[in-house]
Amino acid sequence: MSDRAEQLAARRVQYETAGLDIVDVSTDPVEQWHRWHDEAVAAAVTEPNAMVVATVDRDGRPDARNVLARGFDATGVVFFTNLASVKSEQLRRTPHASAVFSWLDLHRQVRIRGPVVPATDAESDDYFVRRPRGSQIGAWASPQSEPIADRAALDARIADVESRFDGEDVPRPPFWGGWRIGLVEVEFWQGRPNRLHDRVNYRLDPGGAWIIERLAP
Repeated sequence: MSDRAEQLAARRVQYETAGLDIVDVSTDPVEQWHRWHDEAVAAAVTEPNAMVVATVDRDGRPDARNVLARGFDATGVVFFTNLASVKSEQLRRTPHASAVFSWLDLHRQVRIRGPVVPATDAESDDYFVRRPRGSQIGAWASPQSEPIADRAALDARIADVESRFDGEDVPRPPFWGGWRIGLVEVEFWQGRPNRLHDRVNYRLDPGGAWIIERLAP
């Protein structure tokens, strides 16, 4: 084994945080998520609304990337993106996804699985109008997931869009909008010593009620 491989294999962080049990959590996973998110914000965790979203490509292979959650309620977790991007094409083809929030400063993560549907036009419009102008310009300028020659080519596209909308509000591009991952399973993971972590899982039954279970680490 190489020195680098040895160092990687030997790396250990002992999680000494307080435990988590079914009696500690809300009966509603949405409320529980907001509790933990609020605590992540209070702890100054970097990008507490960042989540890894995993999709499936046309060959059945997993694909994953970080995105920012912009809504979380009983209907699911919402994020926004270019609707012509690779992830959007994958979601249209296979409308199911999983997501992971990692708040490692607090030794916590939340895993979500569920069906995916597009956000409404009204939701996409409402969020887009609240974005910084630079982000609005970027949504028009970037052909997300497509090859480009270099940074200069992207800068030129940005300049073209800035000129196009000079002195006026930037409308939402027709190829930009949101996706909603529904909540079928939501797992709350709390790191504990010796890798004997606490896991509390919410599972939606056919009648729409939440079954709460403790899972082995």
